[in-house]
Amino acid sequence: MNTKKVVINPEAMDKSLIREMGEILKNGGLVSFPTETVYGLGANALDAEAVSGIFRAKGRPGDNPLIVHLADAKDVATVAREIPEAAEKLFAHFSPGPLTVILKKRPEIPEVVTAGLDTVAVRIPSHPIARELILSSGVPIAAPSSNLSGKPSPTKAEHVIVDMDGRVDAIIDGGECSVGLESTVIDVTGEYPTILRPGGVTPKEISAVLGSVRLDKHILKSVGAAEQPRCPGMKYRHYAPDADVVVFEGEPDKVYEKICEALRTNEKKPVGVLCLGKKDYDADVVLSVGVDSRAYAQKLFDALREFDRLGVKQIFAEFSIDDGFGLAVQNRLYKSAGNHVIHVE
Repeated sequence: MNTKKVVINPEAMDKSLIREMGEILKNGGLVSFPTETVYGLGANALDAEAVSGIFRAKGRPGDNPLIVHLADAKDVATVAREIPEAAEKLFAHFSPGPLTVILKKRPEIPEVVTAGLDTVAVRIPSHPIARELILSSGVPIAAPSSNLSGKPSPTKAEHVIVDMDGRVDAIIDGGECSVGLESTVIDVTGEYPTILRPGGVTPKEISAVLGSVRLDKHILKSVGAAEQPRCPGMKYRHYAPDADVVVFEGEPDKVYEKICEALRTNEKKPVGVLCLGKKDYDADVVLSVGVDSRAYAQKLFDALREFDRLGVKQIFAEFSIDDGFGLAVQNRLYKSAGNHVIHVE
């Protein structure tokens, strides 16, 4: 497949290019596009064959549901048959933005989108290109992250090109994603609102709107092999570079000492360290992800892909953040490491 690549400035959008990309989607094609979270791989959510193309392009397991993207909260009723009060409050406070709400689906949504579940995950992205693309296509857009299944999600168009060139009809380069991690996913179909995946909206922010909110038990561990995941990112190893990842979690000074010790005895070379702030690790590659959780989130996937580009075989990752946004970073680190975590006492 010959993949068309276009550059669109989100602050001065070329509407003719957007319309061209929208027509590709409307006619059953696949388009990679930027959102505020990560780059998405979009298909017409009402076209089962088009959506099946997403799974083929990514090599994605068929029991892993997709998120349906809409341009406006007023369109939620076109894909969901029930919109409880909790969902209305969430859309009013956090949309457009990095929040996905799980609702009971309408029959028009093909089962391939929802992996056979009777629920649909719905999000209204805030990125101007994403919203204009949805409007131009005239259809809801099913879209996971635009990467090969299991690999770090793309936050730049060059990441998408590495994974998707020749696999999709078009790639839109709209610059770097501002959040850097996928959306928060919350299920409001049960007795209690439950966060299934932490992301760009924190549990504290959601609690301020809904009152109490629960955290799913699988946030820091994977769903079992025989279980059906209720949203993306719950079951399989995700966000993983080619290198093996080990997460060192604990008090910053002790984490530093433990990684230094691990570097002295590590036999897998070259080795990289992902650290908070600037550190003098004796490693082949040292990449800093800033000093707070939002910076860590924004830089994490880009750093993991940079380690791959540099041929690193082993990555030691610091984690010492316990604030609200830190849970989202922790979730992605645990998944990228296949839950190989060293708790430093």
